[in-house]
Amino acid sequence: MTKFSEFSVKTKSQNEWLNITRDVQAAIDASGIREGICVVFIPHTTAAVTINENADPDVQHDVTLSLNMISPDRREFRHSEGNSAAHTKTSLVGPSITLIVSKGRLLLGTWQSIFFNEYDGPRTRRVQVQVLGD
Repeated sequence: MTKFSEFSVKTKSQNEWLNITRDVQAAIDASGIREGICVVFIPHTTAAVTINENADPDVQHDVTLSLNMISPDRREFRHSEGNSAAHTKTSLVGPSITLIVSKGRLLLGTWQSIFFNEYDGPRTRRVQVQVLGD
């Protein structure tokens, strides 16, 4: 069985992290699937999704700082919209993740959460969830 769902998130700024773990779990709950996998996909070129620590917000700060060091805004960029750094960060972090579903629950580590990463906000974005299993 396969179940697709989608929800929206509203971001307030660039380099924003939103914890979407509850929203993804709600999609799994609504699917009725107990055993399988869940794919979370971000259909945008300047936003991404990742799994990372949920206990210490300094982790988000430090990862954002590192990504800004890897891909700072540069005058030499040619993309006319002026958001090339956001495109690069999205390419590095990625548009999707795959998770295991067991007994109807996401299998995440103690400190892990799913984060939507905005690199070009503020915006209203879509998050797509596909749950596959029994």
